[in-house]
Amino acid sequence: MTTPKSGGMTRRRFLGTAASVGAAGTLVGVASPTIAQAKPTVLKWAHVYEVSEPYHTEALWAAEEIKKRTNGKYEIQVFPASQLGNEPQINEALGLGTVDIIYTGAAFVGGVHRPLSISNCPYIFRNFDHWKAYRGSKLFRELADGYEKKAGHRIVALTYYGERHMTSNKELKSPDDMKGMKLRVPQAPLYVLFAKIYSANATPIAFAEVYLALQQGTVDGQENPLPTILAKKFYEVQKYIHLTGHITESLVTVLGRPLLGKLSDAEKGIFAEVLAQAASKSTDAIRDSEQKLPAEFEKLGKAVTRPDREAFRKVALPAHLGPEALSYWTKEQYEALQAL
Repeated sequence: MTTPKSGGMTRRRFLGTAASVGAAGTLVGVASPTIAQAKPTVLKWAHVYEVSEPYHTEALWAAEEIKKRTNGKYEIQVFPASQLGNEPQINEALGLGTVDIIYTGAAFVGGVHRPLSISNCPYIFRNFDHWKAYRGSKLFRELADGYEKKAGHRIVALTYYGERHMTSNKELKSPDDMKGMKLRVPQAPLYVLFAKIYSANATPIAFAEVYLALQQGTVDGQENPLPTILAKKFYEVQKYIHLTGHITESLVTVLGRPLLGKLSDAEKGIFAEVLAQAASKSTDAIRDSEQKLPAEFEKLGKAVTRPDREAFRKVALPAHLGPEALSYWTKEQYEALQAL
């Protein structure tokens, strides 16, 4: 879809303005001044992650790179740490045009196009290589295109968020230990399904409020990748970190429909290329970090446990094609993912 650029000066208006300036210069007997460069178009990029995390630092890099490649036409301001709202709020703002670019979890775009939630199903990926195969697959592109058809927004990159692990103040040795546990989960249906599979009590809480909820005992535990547990300091208010690796999490980088209407095809290409590079660099940094962090948490005095993942996986497998799951994705989509 090709749309005209907005906010620029038309050729007729430009020539008229130039003629006026030239005439004025003649009248006062001075040379025509150089026409000032148009002010940049300011864009807003919102996310919920901390300034220390690769998602934010790479967003800053991408903002500068896009500014450079568009000769200063676009200036992207990055708003981290839920400054412009939590996940549901920034997704809504994308449609309103009050935010132009977001990072958001795959489960949240799955609220618009359900099959995109497939990557958030517990133990649906075999390992990191399986996730990488999905990132570059025809299946992922088809699911992203389905989202664009419904929302009008465009997914331009997939970033590895890491394996999600649980934290709590009691040891979890087996799936049975999760029964009745008040578990904080993100505000998206697939996380609620995760808790339900293990008979835990899902408690959706906004990301920015999780630390306080753990500190005050509103919930018994939470689940997130190790770099996030470090960045958000959840380990300060939890005794145990359980390396369950139950969900291999992804973030998508999304360009809003109003922004797409401003960009030329060439500019869309620049944005997509730069944001994919930023996602790739973030992925590498997160993958490297999560390999080192168990030892770092142990140095901090945390009890890092390594439950039998196969026991947890066996409980989750029937849910992959259960009635609730098949309301999100088809058997064919599931089989296509497993074939990668």
